[in-house]
Amino acid sequence: MKRGSYIVFILFTVFVFFPLLTTCHRTEKKQVVHNFDYEQIRNRGRLIAITDFNSMNYFIYKGQPLGYQYELLQEFSNHIGLPIQVIVQNDIHEAIHMLNTGEADVIAMNLTVTNERMKVVSFSVPITSTRQVLVQRKPGISGNSGMVLATPEFVKTPAALAHKLIYVQKGSSYTDRLRNLSEETGAGIKIKEVPSTSEDLVEQVARGDIDYTVCDENIARVAAMYYPNLDYSVPVSLEQNLAWAARKDSPELLGILNSWLGSFTRTTRFSVIYRKYFDNARTSSIVNNEYFVLRTGRISQYDELIQKYSAQINWDWTLLASLIYQESHFNPNARSWAGAYGLMQLMPSVLDQFGIDTLASPEKNIEAGIKLIAYLDQQFDPSIPKDDRIKFILAAYNIGLGHVWDAQRLAEKYGQDPKKWDNVEYFLIQKKYPRYYLDPVVKNGACKGDLAVQYVKDVLHLYHHYSNIIASLEK
Repeated sequence: MKRGSYIVFILFTVFVFFPLLTTCHRTEKKQVVHNFDYEQIRNRGRLIAITDFNSMNYFIYKGQPLGYQYELLQEFSNHIGLPIQVIVQNDIHEAIHMLNTGEADVIAMNLTVTNERMKVVSFSVPITSTRQVLVQRKPGISGNSGMVLATPEFVKTPAALAHKLIYVQKGSSYTDRLRNLSEETGAGIKIKEVPSTSEDLVEQVARGDIDYTVCDENIARVAAMYYPNLDYSVPVSLEQNLAWAARKDSPELLGILNSWLGSFTRTTRFSVIYRKYFDNARTSSIVNNEYFVLRTGRISQYDELIQKYSAQINWDWTLLASLIYQESHFNPNARSWAGAYGLMQLMPSVLDQFGIDTLASPEKNIEAGIKLIAYLDQQFDPSIPKDDRIKFILAAYNIGLGHVWDAQRLAEKYGQDPKKWDNVEYFLIQKKYPRYYLDPVVKNGACKGDLAVQYVKDVLHLYHHYSNIIASLEK
């Protein structure tokens, strides 16, 4: 090909195909969702909420999901009669993007209400308010290690921040506030945005890794309970409102949320929840506990055993941990009124079946439980999808295989697919009524199937939170 023709060919390729490629790339991006409001959320059957995981808003402690935002979400869930699905996202910009592309319905964080954010989300009525404060080390005060850390110049006023390097959470409102403060005072503040959470940055100040950060005063106050060398006496803003956020095209959801918040935030229950996480000296003992998952990554002292044996049945280890917590709260000496023993609450007959003594070690108890789960798994049609299959196994573990089989037979008799949990769940609940437990296809009599159905929901609810937190820590 001649040189001139080659150049023409290249230019033709660039101008014709490059726009097509970039157009294709753009179409892969998620677009802003429209017309998905409260009615559509109810039809879906759950509210999806984004929150951040830290020692105040959402965490696992001694096997239980806890947190200020988590408890508020549970209260709102009870109010609207819908379960809540929690998504963890600590990046505020990404959380707003996820909200506007339909991956979630609300952002349940301590979001500072700002003019910039109001352009892209609809804020709820204020839930609380706080100031932004400078966090630094006190001169001559030792940290948790007992050592007195080197202290930079102690800042007493915002004007003294001139030329200081301040670390802040990326995407937070602290950046804008410091920029405005720098212009207001002519201080020339150096701002470094990092992907760490405000809580992480406060801890870094306490350890001496960095000298200054800015965060909400309520966060700093809690941190100072377990880091006595922290000072947060210098405000860098006036009082600012904190709220949740919804999409701009969800006015019905926002109205329901605002109506509930307007009344709930005036109740004693709200005050109790708030004080529990922001005005409670026991917070330090929780954070420093070995089974505060956010800090240690551990759910229980049996994590290694649970990971080892869950692999034998191809289960996520946090699912097995959820079952064990539901059974015994990780107490190896637990014994039920019916005589079930140990971490996995196995009946003596089951332990005998697998050659294990009732006083055997926690590991042996888990080993027997795994064998029981594997046995139950083999009793169901292999074509049942994994998500439904787990529900069948959990129900059988709780109430007995025979009752689940009965419910499957009832489902089939009434023209429902016996391989779908939603169908079997219904008939398991009906087995407390004579019309159903006296049916000729029922071989195991009456049962309180509603308790087994709730057991399945409780285990999977806990599993959702365990996997949420552990997955976030592993990123």
